[in-house]
Amino acid sequence: MYRAFGKRLLDLTAVTVTLPLWGPVVVVLGFLVWASMGLPVVFRQERPGRGGRAFEIMKFRTMTGATGEKGDLLPDEKRITRLGKLLRRTSLDELPELLNVLRGEMSLVGPRPLLMQYLERYDEEQARRHEVKPGVTGWAQVNGRNALTWGKKFEYDVWYVDNLSFLLDLKILCMTAWQVVAGRGVSAEGHATMPEFMGGDGE
Repeated sequence: MYRAFGKRLLDLTAVTVTLPLWGPVVVVLGFLVWASMGLPVVFRQERPGRGGRAFEIMKFRTMTGATGEKGDLLPDEKRITRLGKLLRRTSLDELPELLNVLRGEMSLVGPRPLLMQYLERYDEEQARRHEVKPGVTGWAQVNGRNALTWGKKFEYDVWYVDNLSFLLDLKILCMTAWQVVAGRGVSAEGHATMPEFMGGDGE
């Protein structure tokens, strides 16, 4: 019952009730991003949702469009701004995803939506992470976030799919609040976020 109806009800209730809290923060952060990097303020990109169906995720921009001599984008760690680092450390860059939740494309809790090109690289077990809607936060995020290997992250994602419940979602939301304050697991060693997933066990 919770998986079919209650989870969506929790998403809508939590996001709408807290709108007076996060709404003004979105406006202020949007202005700061515009002042430091210009337009666009929001980064949009196609990501796979439930069943692998594409949707457009929304996040605050954290990186510039700086390119090298050949016109290629510089590595993430060279394009991320000071404000961008702060937004990522506090996870405030993900606030616009609450609009994705309202539109029914994401849930507050679920496996994080990754890149479209990863779909063909998953094995059968890893692909099970798409049996539920992607989340703003998830079981992998509160157990290491980007400091995890890809293999461990997918293991946590599939475990969540199999054990999804109201109490587990509440636990993850509470753990997320603590992790945001602590600023843990924002990036993998040597990367601004995570290295690209190339397939296999992801270790």
